[in-house]
Amino acid sequence: MSVQLVPGRNTAAAEGEIVVFHIGMRINRLWALRSWLPAFMAMPRMLRELSRDRDSGFLGYQLLMGSPRLLCVVQYWASKEQLIAYASQPGKEHRPAWAEFNRRARAGKGRVGIWHETYSAPAGSYESVYVDMPAFGLGAATGVVPVGRRGETAAERLRSAKG
Repeated sequence: MSVQLVPGRNTAAAEGEIVVFHIGMRINRLWALRSWLPAFMAMPRMLRELSRDRDSGFLGYQLLMGSPRLLCVVQYWASKEQLIAYASQPGKEHRPAWAEFNRRARAGKGRVGIWHETYSAPAGSYESVYVDMPAFGLGAATGVVPVGRRGETAAERLRSAKG
């Protein structure tokens, strides 16, 4: 993630549908490394794989930390179809990581939790603003433009996105 500030008021340069995918892990038993460490190590491999594949529909991600035991990755995708295609595609990092997690979760009985949520946002149903911030969230995934190009207020940006 860039730490260079982007001066002024900006908005994400995203256009069209955006899919926001939250995925996270909660470490329920810290010392049960065998239960959670493989899942923890698999995510960076998947993110590297996706970041290199320009045709996957993956736009970018933001790492978040809810607490020392709760880790979250917010991913941005061009479409829900592309997200689902990656998750089920043989030969990619996700399928073996998911199978391994399930095997360990059954054996570990509650030592680690995993969750995800998927939100599909059609064009015109999302907006953003970043003020004197480094690239962040959707803006980091798609780039930013000055808010004036899309509207000075959230309401104006939502209206202009509907075209």
